[in-house]
Amino acid sequence: MAGASRRAQPLEYNILLTAVLCLLAAGAVMVYSASSSRILLEGEGNGSSFLIKYVMYGGVGLVMMNVLARHGLALVLRYTNALLGGAFVLLVLVKTPLGVEINGAQRWLGFGPLQFQPSELMKLAMVLYAVKLLATKPRLVMEPRLLVPLGIVAGAACLLIGSQPDLGTALVICFTLIALLVVAGIPMRHLAIGVAALTVVVTLFAIIEPYRRARLTSFINPWADAGGDGFQSVQGQIALGSGGLLGRGLGESVQKAFFLPEAHTDFILAIIGEEVGVLGITALLFLYALIAYAGLRIAKAATSAYAKLLAAGLTAMVLCQASLNVFTVLGLAPLTGVPLPFISYGSTNLVVMLGAMGLLLNVASGGAAHLRLVATPSRPHAQGRDRSRGNSGTRRTGVGGSRRAAG
Repeated sequence: MAGASRRAQPLEYNILLTAVLCLLAAGAVMVYSASSSRILLEGEGNGSSFLIKYVMYGGVGLVMMNVLARHGLALVLRYTNALLGGAFVLLVLVKTPLGVEINGAQRWLGFGPLQFQPSELMKLAMVLYAVKLLATKPRLVMEPRLLVPLGIVAGAACLLIGSQPDLGTALVICFTLIALLVVAGIPMRHLAIGVAALTVVVTLFAIIEPYRRARLTSFINPWADAGGDGFQSVQGQIALGSGGLLGRGLGESVQKAFFLPEAHTDFILAIIGEEVGVLGITALLFLYALIAYAGLRIAKAATSAYAKLLAAGLTAMVLCQASLNVFTVLGLAPLTGVPLPFISYGSTNLVVMLGAMGLLLNVASGGAAHLRLVATPSRPHAQGRDRSRGNSGTRRTGVGGSRRAAG
């Protein structure tokens, strides 16, 4: 019976699940490879501590993914506001003595040996909140002044996250919300004005603090200060360059043991490039492309505005974070500190990303078919067309109709 149920799932469901599981398998291998050498050299264990933690948190994430793949939409729709409020409370607690500071950043809450990063939860909560708001009030995108509540909530979240400091996660939230607004049908003129204003704000935020300004200037020419602010970027580029087409061989990286900081987290892609070469990175990017393909196909096939926007938003969240990490490692963006989804070591990020994939799988399997959401009115121009057809015409539902909402 279970086998028959699995076979009955649509192709997009199977593609998405396969891509995520392949990324997890690759992540386990590369986390061990990237972290074991330094642990052994420092005499802090047998080299498998980060692998054990990755597998443990990956197991928790897989359980959550399975639960949300079955019942996720009904749960998140009911508790979206509570989740958002809880994420704000946790972000505020990070600024109290309960917050844990690591490498000059206070982004975590510590509970004994466990650490939790509330900004990762906020990332998902913001997507759920924006999707619910846009699905129930589709006229928001046509009148930008009506988007002020969303802007205030997103701005407050990004301000709290940016003050930790964690500009990378704040940027992921901003990029994801921009993608959602595009899918919802916001006029490009309004979007361009908003993006221009956001660019000004981010630029000012980046140059106010000396260390952020140093990161920005080192990104422009990291080799000018290869032993200082540009050190990590330079070492990442050396790792990528030394890998060539096929790489040095799995486990044979030199940079991870002696030179590259955060090799198993933010810069794990550089180790992948050094050990398995351009072909390994290409295979990894292909798996993310599969997630993009499956996620957008799921959004296109969804039958409600909420499901369409949710599928598009969750897909955008994964892709925005992956793109930002890849651009950073390749030297095409300043250092941001965001992990590579499903690959980098990061307990909270791994669990949250797998939970998001569970919701996306739920949409793919038709979990939104029986949701009872506030009725979504059609746009004025659509209503006009309906009236011109007469009462027998079929009125489009959702955000800009199924084709428009799917992007």
